[in-house]
Amino acid sequence: MSDNSNNKPSTLQSYVDSATGAVQNAFGNLTGNTGDQAKGEVRQDKAQAEYDASQAAVKLPGGTISSTGAFAKDDPNRTEGSWNQTLGSAKETLGGLIGNESLKQSGRQQNLEGQQQEAKGQLHDYGHGVGERVQGTVGSAVAGLTGDRSGQEHYEELHDKGKTQQRGAEHDIQKQAEANY
Repeated sequence: MSDNSNNKPSTLQSYVDSATGAVQNAFGNLTGNTGDQAKGEVRQDKAQAEYDASQAAVKLPGGTISSTGAFAKDDPNRTEGSWNQTLGSAKETLGGLIGNESLKQSGRQQNLEGQQQEAKGQLHDYGHGVGERVQGTVGSAVAGLTGDRSGQEHYEELHDKGKTQQRGAEHDIQKQAEANY
């Protein structure tokens, strides 16, 4: 799908291809060359598909798998926080049903603590993922310049794992933002 050397979807490559396609399309419009216009549009469509693939991730219980095939395990706070929210909601509902204000308040408190715990885990995963992506990108570039193929592969895997971890956190954060509106 991408023009990069490892054939993995790349957000950066999608931006480059989109800009190139826009320029080619504009040039075709200026010169009246429909061939250039069509090639520019095709390149822009390809860039959009590349971008979509680079953003793809499947969220599973306990982790995320990305379009690169990398798997990133969720921070334990995310899972425990989600569990605490579920238990808290159940206690709050049960307390409301049976008229036990203490149980209801306890459940509400556990739910809120679970939300905070999950958010802490999401922030950890997001920050850690961004850090690994940067380290992987820089390390891969340096290893590529020095001809260290195994080092380059190691750093590419680190980048992919970081990207997957970041996308998993983004997915959950977006899902929670939508639920709150």
